[in-house]
Amino acid sequence: MGSTGFMITLSVLLIVGAVAGVVAQRRTARTRRPAGRPGLSDLDAEAEANHWLIRLGGGLVPPGARAWAGADEAAGRALTSAAECHRAARDRLSGARTAGDYEEVTRVAKEGLEHLRSARAALGQPASGAVDGPALPRAARVPAVGAGRAVTSR
Repeated sequence: MGSTGFMITLSVLLIVGAVAGVVAQRRTARTRRPAGRPGLSDLDAEAEANHWLIRLGGGLVPPGARAWAGADEAAGRALTSAAECHRAARDRLSGARTAGDYEEVTRVAKEGLEHLRSARAALGQPASGAVDGPALPRAARVPAVGAGRAVTSR
């Protein structure tokens, strides 16, 4: 009966260890996911952040750059804000390591796109073009410049 008791004890310990491992793995996976995007891995969040940053950067250098030279004060402020968002997002991306960090980069880049749209509207240009892609979905829009939030890097 000694070896049978040992085998039962060993089996119970293995089962308890497996259950504890699964629970720990699920808790770890849950804390890595950003609250607004369940299931988004760090790699997916990084790819999305890069996408929005590239989209913003492409919009800052339009094909007809001479039109930007004649910008009025409102368009100039919006362009400056968009460029500052691009710089801040680039800085944050270089230090990002978690999905939450990448979500912050995405948020700042989308804010920059909103500033870019304001500048285009002030210049009488279309709000979106081939360079910066289609308009943002309503859920992705962020507050504009005058909403009281300044962009700062860490």
